[in-house]
Amino acid sequence: MNSIELFRRLHQHRMWANSRLLETSSKLSWEQLQRPLTIGQGSVWKTLVHLQAAEYVWLETLLGDTCPLFPGDEVGKLPGNQLREGAVADFNELENRWQELDQRWQAYLVDLAENSLDEQVHKVNSRTGQSFGTSRADVLLHVCTHAQYTTAQSINMLRQLGVKSLPDVMLITLARSESDQT
Repeated sequence: MNSIELFRRLHQHRMWANSRLLETSSKLSWEQLQRPLTIGQGSVWKTLVHLQAAEYVWLETLLGDTCPLFPGDEVGKLPGNQLREGAVADFNELENRWQELDQRWQAYLVDLAENSLDEQVHKVNSRTGQSFGTSRADVLLHVCTHAQYTTAQSINMLRQLGVKSLPDVMLITLARSESDQT
């Protein structure tokens, strides 16, 4: 497996894990989604929106936008850099946006070239206004590791809400499910 194939595989896993997390979260009531918890972004809902926003912002950065904003968040951020809760209206909108975002990520990854991995991409920090250059490869890795971390927080939240059938989001589970299909 070369580096491009590895990046594609990591992002395939990220998208697969997101879909499993969304499937489980879709069974919660709106009240459960909004219930305050002391981890992550403070609720399952806020954590899911944060995860989607991060994936959106980093894709836009990779595509050349140095100051990307998550749709619906143009008015700005709340203290503590939290997204406004109104950035996504409901669970259906969240799912639809994620499907579109995953399609955009897939198109980006198809065109990803080995010689672009060391290129610097630039993003302005939304809190400080400072511009940073980071290698494309490190941004691609960051998106996946951030997703893993945030997914783990979300699963812990689901456990705290009493969900009995938690999603198995391990990469090995994806690999085994693919080998079962052949």
